[in-house]
Amino acid sequence: MSTVATPPEATPPATTSTSATATSNVVRDTYTVFARAMRMSLRNPAWLVISLMQPILYITLFGPLLTSDAVQLGAGNAYQVFVPGILVQLGIFGALFVGFGLIAEYRAGVIESQRVTPASRTALLLGRVLRDVVVLLVQGTLLVLVAIPLGLRAPVAGVLLTLVVIALLGAAFASVSYALALTLKSEDAFAPLLNAVVLPVLLLSGILLPMSLAPGWLQAISDVNPLKHVVEGTRAFFDGDYGSSTAWWGAALTIAMGVAGWWFGVRRFRQESS
Repeated sequence: MSTVATPPEATPPATTSTSATATSNVVRDTYTVFARAMRMSLRNPAWLVISLMQPILYITLFGPLLTSDAVQLGAGNAYQVFVPGILVQLGIFGALFVGFGLIAEYRAGVIESQRVTPASRTALLLGRVLRDVVVLLVQGTLLVLVAIPLGLRAPVAGVLLTLVVIALLGAAFASVSYALALTLKSEDAFAPLLNAVVLPVLLLSGILLPMSLAPGWLQAISDVNPLKHVVEGTRAFFDGDYGSSTAWWGAALTIAMGVAGWWFGVRRFRQESS
């Protein structure tokens, strides 16, 4: 009497299961770090309010000075030029200073406690960066709403695209800020470094005024600053010029900075935990 052998059931490759588990762990750990960071921000909202007040003061006190120069600025509405620059300023400076909080956590032993857990080192950075991006998006939205009664007229799609750029820019600078904070581990070294970066960025990126108003030699220097092209790209979005090379060149540079900043941040977090 013959028997028919049944083939063994196919089992999925072990690598697929391992990859799915690792991804699930990163997502879980990222949410845990994000929720903790967000709770800390909500418990002490003073820093969020202070960081938002400066760009609002720029819009309310400096913006009206530009309304009579709208034609010279190259726009029918001065706020179409000014508000995108202030949003980029918020994305840069609002993210660049988050490293101070990480230094405080390092001194309190929080980072050391997280290092001995099995949490993904990528998630330790990603959770914090996501918190910073959410905060920037909320602040950017409020900034636009404040500018509307003052005279801002911009297409909704352009505003949304600009907010996406600001989120990517914020993620890049937040990653770099955390990496530098882990490297320096001291406010006394971190603060002078940031101050040395802030002023040239503010002056050479055309945040407050377009660099087209500057003399030729200053325009030539600013051309090598990628943030100048980001600012000009967001202004093109606010002007509804979605098909221009200026708009998408700025967006491409933002993505490149986001990738570079993320790589640097993850690499530094992994080195700190090794």
